[in-house]
Amino acid sequence: MIKVESLKYDTIFKKAFRPKDIFTGLVEDFTGVHLEIDEVENDKVFTPPIGKVKVHFDLFAEDKKNRVIVEAQHATNKMPLVGYLDRFFYYHAAALIEMIHSSQNYRFPKIVLTLVFFTEKKSPKPDHNILVQDSEIRTLKGEVVDIVGGFKHKVIFVFTTDPLADLEVPKPCLEWIEAINDTLDGDIFDETNYENPLIQRLFETISVEKTTSKEKAKMKVELKQEEIDQILLENCREIAANLKQQGKLTEDEIANVVNLPLEEVQALD
Repeated sequence: MIKVESLKYDTIFKKAFRPKDIFTGLVEDFTGVHLEIDEVENDKVFTPPIGKVKVHFDLFAEDKKNRVIVEAQHATNKMPLVGYLDRFFYYHAAALIEMIHSSQNYRFPKIVLTLVFFTEKKSPKPDHNILVQDSEIRTLKGEVVDIVGGFKHKVIFVFTTDPLADLEVPKPCLEWIEAINDTLDGDIFDETNYENPLIQRLFETISVEKTTSKEKAKMKVELKQEEIDQILLENCREIAANLKQQGKLTEDEIANVVNLPLEEVQALD
């Protein structure tokens, strides 16, 4: 058994997947794309910003043909899943739009692939750990139209809870899902259960004995921020419930006032 830091922490997730070989291996197993890159960037931002909300990408890399974003979200109950899905689609869209520099040419020079790993939220589709939002062109019946040079951009949502729930997940992907989930309690009971040598490297990279004091401090800040966010959320819910009882505002207005998703306001008693 080895002790590791949990991949629920942004600090540890970035540390784990920033090594070039681990990053490219993860991407290839989930997308089939083999990247030819020199480095993986973390906390990548575009200058100038794209849109009204500045985007920070957890992990970012690109070669001559592909631009890849990898995000991790330890999403508990801070907001409904749809809020996170919208957020990461915005990240994906920003990475697409940034490539267009002239109204004379709207062709995207690279394929954009966004991988998002949820370490707490359950999949909205039972027994499916991987969901894909793509940009393929389809008929009304859902048949993909094969167009040369057509859209291949995708957002791939990976839910790591219940790793064995989806019997259709390819084995290479399943090993990554199991490995991420395995780290959450800090104990890897038998690392030899994993055949992928990159996963063995990942466990070594995030072993407790290799955690620096700076990383520990960042993890404490993340944990404290999560506690603060939860308190703020409960306060917002309480205010929203009181406003609903008063009946003076519509649910849309309440959602705007307390900065909660409309779906969450509608679900309040």
